[in-house]
This record gives sequence, C-alpha cells and structure tokens, in this order.
Amino acid sequence: MTNIPKFTENFKSGFVSIIGRPNVGKSTLINSLIGEKLTITADKQGTTRNKIHCILTTEEVQIIFMDTPGIMLKTKNKLNGAMRRTAYNSLKEVDIIVFVIEPDTKIGPGDRAILDSLKNYDLPIFLVINKVDKIKNNEILQVIETYKDEVNFAEIIPLSAIRGETADLVGQIVKYLEKGPMYFPENIATDQPERQIVAEFIREKAIRNLKEEIPHSVAVEIMRMKERKSGDIIDIDATIYCERDSQKGIIVGKGGELLKKIATQARQDIEYMLDQKVNLQIYVKTKKDWRNTDTWLKNFGLSVDE
Repeated sequence: MTNIPKFTENFKSGFVSIIGRPNVGKSTLINSLIGEKLTITADKQGTTRNKIHCILTTEEVQIIFMDTPGIMLKTKNKLNGAMRRTAYNSLKEVDIIVFVIEPDTKIGPGDRAILDSLKNYDLPIFLVINKVDKIKNNEILQVIETYKDEVNFAEIIPLSAIRGETADLVGQIVKYLEKGPMYFPENIATDQPERQIVAEFIREKAIRNLKEEIPHSVAVEIMRMKERKSGDIIDIDATIYCERDSQKGIIVGKGGELLKKIATQARQDIEYMLDQKVNLQIYVKTKKDWRNTDTWLKNFGLSVDE
C-alpha cells in the first residue's frame, strides 16, 4: 500500500453503483468516467456479466464505480438470474445509485421494474439520461418530465457518454460523498486482475463478430498468460466456450477466418492495455448448457445463490 499518497483533511470517497437495463450505455459511461477502457461494450444484451469496480482518483476524491449487468425483466437461464442478482446486490454496498436510461418519453416495463425497486433505498439516487446526442434538446425536457416524480431523485443529469460528457456527473457525485479514506492506490483503475480483463476483451470481440443467440452462449477462460524470459512478448492461451458443436463451427468460421479476426481485434486491445507485444492463441470448445450449470457459473465469477 506504499503507493497511497497522503490525502487532505477534506478528502472524500465512496462507492457508486451504475444500474439500468441492457444496452443503455452503462459500460460506455464507466469508460468515459475513468478515461480508459476497463469494461467491454457491445450493442447486445448481456455484454456485462459481472460486477466490476472501476476507480476514479483525484487529489480531492476517490470514486469507486460499480459497473453491473443490465437488469433483464425475464431470466431465460441461471446465467441471466445470476446477472440480475449481481446488479441488485450491488445496491446494498454503495453510497450513491446512478440509474441510467435511454431518452424515452414512455416508461417501459424494464425501467418500471427498476424504478419500483429503487423506492426501497434511502440514499441519493441519480437519474442519468444517456444518449442525448440522439434527440433534440426539447425532447430531453419531455424525458425529464416523464421520470422526475417516479423516485425522489437527488439529481437528474442528461449526457452523452459516447461524447465524454461526464464532468457534471462527477461534480454532482462529489457533492454527495462524505469524507473518507482512499480505498485503492492512486494508480489503480480497476480491481479486476489482468487475466479477467484479457478474457473480457476476447469475449467483447466475439460478441461483436457473432450474430443472433450465439454471443449469449459464449464465455472465455484464460488458460495461460506468461511473459517470455526475453521480456518482449507475453504468450496468452485462451479458450472460448460455447454450448453446441454447431456454434463452435460458426465461431471458428470458414477456414478459421472468423476466429482469426476475433483474435486480431482482441490482441490490439490487450497490447494497448499491457503496453507490450502479445502472442494470442484462441481455442474453441463446447460445454453443453454451461449457462445452467452452477459449477461453470462459479468458474466465471457469478453468484449462483438464490
């Protein structure tokens, strides 16, 4: 803990949970808040599966953001149920809740279910209206009017995470935090081990390159991650798991082309993160019905407790 600097008497800190339906831009928001890519993003439900701590530290404050899985109204398998529990359980551990929505002027059943659950928490709740770059200014006021009386929101903040409009959100969060310690060293941006981040980068590229139901059945495990004695290359062996042999063939692609594409894209992100050359080898295996198997869910870091 020698990297922790002395902080002033007025130093603030706290935990903030980012919640919302799938695909509202929570992970993009987190990456924008921290200023680097720590969580994966894709325009498909179920991209984020685990609770991830992402840490923003300045001279005055340390904010630990929790990126959580998108809350689905219905669960089709144990994986979906574990993801929903992870999201709701995060609300018990924080000082502030940030509820992220898309700029809709009508409240759908998914957002309604989350709003109903938020009424049980006696702590500051922010409403963040994301993706305002897609609507006109007068429509933002309509969205605010639709939601403002549903919960006693501490703040309502329209923004575009993809355009990096997060300064106001950070400033408002700081106002509500109390004095506290620095929980993580100042140079730490996430509590996730490198192996987990590498696995997520690979899964992101698989999700983006695959269609329909297949992305939901994909999981990634890092089998080996070792720096060569020369120190110039890190060798990484990873396995992509799917649930059916037919899916395996699709992931590999004709002549192995799709798997090569996934590996190339993932390697670029991994090298940027590690600041080092990477030799990435990816294999594909079938694990039938792993999304309903407690052992495999635990292996991938998900809670299976009801």
